Amino acid sequence: MRLTAPAIAAMKGEKRVVSVTAYDAPTARLAEQAGVDFLLVGDSVAMVVLGQENTLEVTMDAMIHHCRAVVRGTRTTHVVLDLPFMSYQGGEDDAVRNAGRALKEGQAQSVKIEGGARLAPLVARLVDAGIPIMGHVGLRPQSVNQTGGFRTQGTDAASADEVISDAAAIAEAGAFAIVLEKIPSELAAHITAHVAIPTIGIGSGPGCDGQVLVLHDMLGMDEQFQPMHSKRYASLAVTIRDAIAAYVADVHEGRFPGEEHSVHASKDLAAHLRARG
Repeated sequence: MRLTAPAIAAMKGEKRVVSVTAYDAPTARLAEQAGVDFLLVGDSVAMVVLGQENTLEVTMDAMIHHCRAVVRGTRTTHVVLDLPFMSYQGGEDDAVRNAGRALKEGQAQSVKIEGGARLAPLVARLVDAGIPIMGHVGLRPQSVNQTGGFRTQGTDAASADEVISDAAAIAEAGAFAIVLEKIPSELAAHITAHVAIPTIGIGSGPGCDGQVLVLHDMLGMDEQFQPMHSKRYASLAVTIRDAIAAYVADVHEGRFPGEEHSVHASKDLAAHLRARG
């Protein structure tokens, strides 16, 4: 049985919640085996997998496609689908329809939306419709054109108060957890102490109830990009490139395929081929 949204909510004060992003079945399977609590099928897929400049281009259909792959690769891990840009900003009816698609077609167990107090009524409606909601405040990548880039939020008293109000409103509206992205550690700790649901930090310090990282960042898949908030646990770009280079060399030099990689014809087939000249 998969971990449920209420079970994640109950981890508040009991256990640190751990998550990574996932976009396909093989990596989702490995992450589940490693012991993560939930997998986030993030709209970050646009940047780290699809090569797009930001998260704005990815579609609802694409998110469902990747979510189904993640679900197929797992058995017990909770899967959260990140609702993409303009799948919920256009009105509550669109939001309910797309969040419903996330659960029905994507087979996710919950959805995540970016936004603060203004979205609290929507969160309440989605929860009332039976859709578990994870909130997301602080830096909101889908608002990158409005904020002028991927900048730390809540860095002065006024903006910090706004992030605090946003987090409180989303929690009170019925979200079961909330992502705090790229805000000062002290602000994240303050919010964590004042909301009743788990806070999941990314670039927001150690005072959150849990953490989430983009899988490709932590695995070192892009040698040219290492965000300050992400710890690199491997350097797979080097490993993968070296492996492919070794394969290229083996083919060029005739070392692959070898005898152990080949299937031979039966005696009758071999005789037939010889007879054909």
